[in-house]
Amino acid sequence: MTPYFVGDKKNRLRMTIKKLSFLPLLGVVALAACNDDGMESQDIEVPYGYEQSAGTGTNFLSSSYAYDTEADWVAGENLLRFRNGDKLYDNVRTSGSDYGGGLGPVYAGYSCGSCHRNAGRTQPAVWTLNSKGEYGSGDTGFSSMLVYVTRKNGAFFPDYGRVIHDQSIYGVTAEGKLRVDWRYETGYFPDGEAYELACPTYTITDWYKKIWDGVKKDSVEIRPEDLFCTVRIPLRHVGMGQMMALDRDEIEALARKSNYPEYGISGRCNYITERGVRQLGVSGNKAQHADLTVELGFSSDMGVTNSRYPEEICEGQSQMQQGSMMGLSYDQLDVSTEDMEDVDLYIHCLSVTARRNIYNRTVYRGQQKFFEAKCHLCHTTTLHTRPRGATLLNGTELPWLGNQTIHPYSDYLLHDMGSEIMGVGLNDNYVSGLARGNEWRTTPLWGIGLQSRVNGHTYFLHDGRARNLQEAILWHGGEGEASKKLFMSMPKDDRQALLKFLENL
Repeated sequence: MTPYFVGDKKNRLRMTIKKLSFLPLLGVVALAACNDDGMESQDIEVPYGYEQSAGTGTNFLSSSYAYDTEADWVAGENLLRFRNGDKLYDNVRTSGSDYGGGLGPVYAGYSCGSCHRNAGRTQPAVWTLNSKGEYGSGDTGFSSMLVYVTRKNGAFFPDYGRVIHDQSIYGVTAEGKLRVDWRYETGYFPDGEAYELACPTYTITDWYKKIWDGVKKDSVEIRPEDLFCTVRIPLRHVGMGQMMALDRDEIEALARKSNYPEYGISGRCNYITERGVRQLGVSGNKAQHADLTVELGFSSDMGVTNSRYPEEICEGQSQMQQGSMMGLSYDQLDVSTEDMEDVDLYIHCLSVTARRNIYNRTVYRGQQKFFEAKCHLCHTTTLHTRPRGATLLNGTELPWLGNQTIHPYSDYLLHDMGSEIMGVGLNDNYVSGLARGNEWRTTPLWGIGLQSRVNGHTYFLHDGRARNLQEAILWHGGEGEASKKLFMSMPKDDRQALLKFLENL
């Protein structure tokens, strides 16, 4: 175990456990070992390599910094840039115009790390709301969520755009606040065990007041019957560099052959146009981006202007006048392209946690049940990165991400996840590129079992409605219906084994 210092910001030691030199000589290994839970396992065959989730970008940590550690290949100038990007990612931005300023006038997060704590996902406020289902003051004042709104014809609302910015600097009115009302439904496994799903209904309150000449006027009229509202909790920034280095031909080949009519599965690619180029989308809940959206994150999430998005996100709204009254100046960009690329480099260079307890009998049986439930038909176990690796937003190349065999447990394709379960479905009616409201990109599962340790919660799916991994499975509909039914039909011990497997990815 070799300690080494990384980053002035966190002022801590990070520990990396190196692989033993003889392991690459093994093909299939059979061991007797004592696992983290004290259980001894013997003669269990595990294909070599699966524990190395991201090839040379794998770490062997299980701490709260398991998502937030650089890969071993990061060194020299790139390490210095990684540290700078790490600081910019986590440091709280202010409303001033000096270095680290530019926040607002309205925003959704005050830093990257405010929503992506430890490069994971900050606990969403949908589960920390007050008794009225609302947030807005005190400990519940920050949501760590994105709230998308559209008209039912897909058009944006004038004076709001695509995102409700629910936070604002002092003296400025936020665009609105989210309200969540929960309904709890009970279901039963075939063996009689009960389960419960939490079904959310979202509404927007406190739509901002227009202010002209300092006089408050009525709210912009948005009729609830003309509103589609969808909520997104943060994505984990696990394996993002490997994702950007994916062999696009391999993903497109998966789309051509991922047709399993016996299970109702047929994945497809999302193609989007960014920077004037039509590309394969891989990033985001609906694979609606071809990059890591660093520039969009600074602009839309924090209200920080930059070279790609030079206008304030509330351009033309009364918050601009309010901001001017508070002394804000809008005549300069808030963050440089060089700094944004350092943040881009930081995210690309984060390592991926290795699989854990691979010789545990329960975990091994869970892996078998994962395949028996056909989960692997969408959560593809093995993919490859292209030879040249990845290129950052300002042209820096990262060849170290190239020619890697990785195990993300995702095909990065769109799948229909169904329209209604328990009266509330996963269809959010939000179109992204070619993705329809009921289509979602397969979530990569690597490192998912450490979310509770890194971020202190186990809320999953795009809006955090699933309170644990079992509920996440039970929300599967559409193309996931067959796997859900196979999971439900398993004896309880096998269901628990499958969950144990996921917890050790």
